[in-house]
Amino acid sequence: EEKTGSIIFEGYGLTETAPVASVNPTNREARKIGSIGFPLPGTDIKILNLIDPTKELQKGEDGEIAICGPQVMKGYWKRPDANEEVFTNIDGNRYFLTGDIGHIDDEGYILVTDRKKDMIIVGGFNVYPRDVEDILYTHPKVELCAVIGIPDEKSGEKVKAFIKLKQGKTAESKEIIDFCRENMAGYKRPKSVEFRDEIPVSNIGKVLRRVLREEEIGSRQ
Repeated sequence: EEKTGSIIFEGYGLTETAPVASVNPTNREARKIGSIGFPLPGTDIKILNLIDPTKELQKGEDGEIAICGPQVMKGYWKRPDANEEVFTNIDGNRYFLTGDIGHIDDEGYILVTDRKKDMIIVGGFNVYPRDVEDILYTHPKVELCAVIGIPDEKSGEKVKAFIKLKQGKTAESKEIIDFCRENMAGYKRPKSVEFRDEIPVSNIGKVLRRVLREEEIGSRQ
């Protein structure tokens, strides 16, 4: 806002929802920075169980964001198999499963937590990379970071962190791992840390975990 001189309001949508599904109230007092606001008129958004998408979760619980409304597509062209995966019926209404994970807070604002495909399962526990990354960003030496899951024989997956340090800073893996030990649950802690001069990002600055995952899997084959 300082750079553009404009007031910014966060919203949310996908190509499949043509594209807007929710938006923050368009005034400074009611908007909640970091949330995607409320559903548009005529749109219903539910948070569904990751295993059973017919079950709706309570406020504050993370699950898959599902959207029902007039802007939701009819389906993927000639892809009945894909449509079977991304639609679910609840109380006679058809909801699109977005693949995004989030929750609804006590005030009704929707917050996106992560992508379902990026979720890491460690010994049966769900780890959302963004949760770990948000804590890593509180470390004074971390400029940019990304967290992915890598295969592990014992726990199924384990957490690995990629970190770009701030200019002029140095650190060892132990320092970062000790910091995580003090600030997050054991199953969320990175078991390994890799320092990089650069971390792959998209044209809009979004960290590309997929690229890091492909590189990691490729190096193990």
